[in-house]
Amino acid sequence: MCGIVGAVSKRNIVPILLEGLQRLEYRGYDSCGVAVFKNGELQRARSTSRVAQLAQQVSAEAFDGLTGIAHTRWATHGAPVTHNAHPHFSGVNGGQPKIALVHNGIIENHDELRAMLQAAGYVFDSQTDTEVIAHLVHHHYESDLLEAVQATVKMLEGAYAIAVMCRDEPHRLITARDGSPLVLGLGHSENFLASDALALAGTTDQIIYLEDGDIADLQVDRIWIYDQAGNPIERPAQTVHAHTAAVELGPYRHFMQKEIFEQPRAVADTLDDLQAISPELFGDRAYGIFKSTRRVLILACGTSYYAGMTAKYWMESIAKMPVEVEIASEYRYRDSVPDKDTLVVTISQSGETADTLAALKHAQSLGMPNTLTICNVSTSAMVRACALSYITHAGVEVGVASTKAFTTQLTALFLLTLAMAQVHGRLTEQAEAEHVRALRHLPVAIGSVLALEPQIMAWSERFAGCENALFLGRGMHYPIALEGALKLKEISYIHAEAYPAGELKHGPLALVTDQMPVVTIAPNDALLEKLKSNMQEVRARGGELYVFADADTKIKAAEGLHVIRMPEHYGHLSPILHTIPLQLLAYHTACARGTDVDKPRNLAKSVTVE
Repeated sequence: MCGIVGAVSKRNIVPILLEGLQRLEYRGYDSCGVAVFKNGELQRARSTSRVAQLAQQVSAEAFDGLTGIAHTRWATHGAPVTHNAHPHFSGVNGGQPKIALVHNGIIENHDELRAMLQAAGYVFDSQTDTEVIAHLVHHHYESDLLEAVQATVKMLEGAYAIAVMCRDEPHRLITARDGSPLVLGLGHSENFLASDALALAGTTDQIIYLEDGDIADLQVDRIWIYDQAGNPIERPAQTVHAHTAAVELGPYRHFMQKEIFEQPRAVADTLDDLQAISPELFGDRAYGIFKSTRRVLILACGTSYYAGMTAKYWMESIAKMPVEVEIASEYRYRDSVPDKDTLVVTISQSGETADTLAALKHAQSLGMPNTLTICNVSTSAMVRACALSYITHAGVEVGVASTKAFTTQLTALFLLTLAMAQVHGRLTEQAEAEHVRALRHLPVAIGSVLALEPQIMAWSERFAGCENALFLGRGMHYPIALEGALKLKEISYIHAEAYPAGELKHGPLALVTDQMPVVTIAPNDALLEKLKSNMQEVRARGGELYVFADADTKIKAAEGLHVIRMPEHYGHLSPILHTIPLQLLAYHTACARGTDVDKPRNLAKSVTVE
């Protein structure tokens, strides 16, 4: 969620901090701020507008400094107002603060700590849990900032990534993490920290990934890292090439539109010139782990959860493997029955999703060590925590509403299905060859669906005036209906729900009027005739149907029945193709309603807090 950038250097680091924040805008935020040393004092600017406005404010106030921290905040504790924005100060004496701090995460015992600090005489200027940390650092500070931070984090319960500086030590930053991502960047006579390596693209490509419990001491010429017990440790530096071009809008109106149209390339890159199915696609140990697998448990949140639901249909049909799909935020808080022969699969775009990481650790603690992640970031915490992985190559996804991350996750999950089927002797050579051909053709097929955009734009004008919508799908297209409804409500703010079409008569049919569009996914599969009956139920109640139908379904447009024909039926991979028009419908409806498509209200891109 929130973004952190920090630097200590022999040059003015304000441009680096601001550029880093701009690179992290894709995560979503509702306030931002920066603090630097200038003329021996801490100087701060905060804004509830965009980073561009913060940059104007910083320029007007002539900010410059050799050491500084910056932050984008997504509100959890306290409203998105200036006094709740980071950085937070502590130790204000005669108008001059001693401690400046930024924080990512949630401190669960902040009420208890706040009461203790208030009893000690500290006055709070915000409603945030973060200000508690700043005052604790000041409370523990004697003459060494590292020792003060080490003492502070021992009192914190929850998740955090923090960066701290002190007026009395102007060429030093202390940073710590537990449960929230944080990286260090190595430079020449300068060092950096950030919540995402992308923030440091163009500044350094030498990145150190901190582990939970790590505390780092950054100075101009060196970095020291300590573990939770205070022992010096080494963390390897990796060369990470963050692709800065990926976050440039180019000729598109919004990043979401750009990312929708990048899907043929993203899926092709994820397939990586696939020639044959092999368990080794998922790692050197994959064959042995897959061979011992008797069931699969998929853990994910949001859009990734719908990808997992789709994979359940594939895996039980093709690999004949029982599959459970769990919402990660619920899984670890209920009693479940562990099975050591279960393959635990996590799905996450960022690989840092807090709920999914926590669910993964819970599954491992229950005695299920066989883990695999489908992830878009090869250096993420989830990849490092799992025995196996498959890296999707969606590239940077800026729009909060996921598009290419979802279709590449589905692509990877279909590969997993085929690999599992192969290991268990349920995939013939002929079937493998057919599936590989279909996968290799998938980018072209997606391109054909994208050509439907003008027809979908015409529909969006009708949807823009509505406040409610229903989405219907059957079988493996039901999760795609769920994803379509999620996209529409995320960015257009239209209330949308999705149902298996057969459930209409069990309640949702009561909602159907001519003012509620009913979007229907109609592939030419075994459930088509059943679906047509469900559609007649809608028409009989005066409902307006908007149907994405395969070309050979014989569904024709009529009064109250609007049809866009898909270019071709695509068998097991049909859910991927039917995802594309639903993305376009949500996008163009949001444009027609004038919403902030890439940064919808109240939402963040990378959900790194529970």
